[in-house]
Amino acid sequence: MVRSFPLDYPEHGAGGSADSTEREAYIALGTNQGDRGAMLCAALDRLSALRDVRVTRVSAVYETDPVGYTEQPAFLNMVAAVQTALEPDRLLAELLRIEHELGRVRDIRWGPRTIDLDLLMMEGVTMNTEQLTIPHPRMMERAFVLVPLCEVLDETMPQYDEVEAAAQQALGQGKEGIARWNTINWHSASALFES
Repeated sequence: MVRSFPLDYPEHGAGGSADSTEREAYIALGTNQGDRGAMLCAALDRLSALRDVRVTRVSAVYETDPVGYTEQPAFLNMVAAVQTALEPDRLLAELLRIEHELGRVRDIRWGPRTIDLDLLMMEGVTMNTEQLTIPHPRMMERAFVLVPLCEVLDETMPQYDEVEAAAQQALGQGKEGIARWNTINWHSASALFES
């Protein structure tokens, strides 16, 4: 179930834009430390409070087995679609700032984390720099990204068919343990989850 919210937040975020052209971008959220559901809500609240970023849709939340470093708790993963006037590098800087504010520590590659925010795709953008690659370089290998991304990805995006096919293939092969956990009602003041 895709959630759409008409959000009207006051402009108090730290963001800034290089131009006024809005593009759709897709951000993966993941967590496996502490109150995982509350952490997803906190990250979405901070994301939606950024100037020049408007959260338009969020996927369901999926519980997934860890990938890479497996000696850790299961993750909760989801994807948010946003409209933004921020340039990709500026949006990445804001995502890293939110991770830091929410206690993200980078000590073990693919290790436990309070929150992980990855810029997956941005409308009309393909880039590969030392800091950022769009589309995300490992996105097509990960069911925990592909399945929620399919829920919010605009069907007019050029990559839609490829993403949908890769998600179905990953699910069919059972490459990763992934199960729908819940839907999130993050827009409410109490940040409750729906059944």
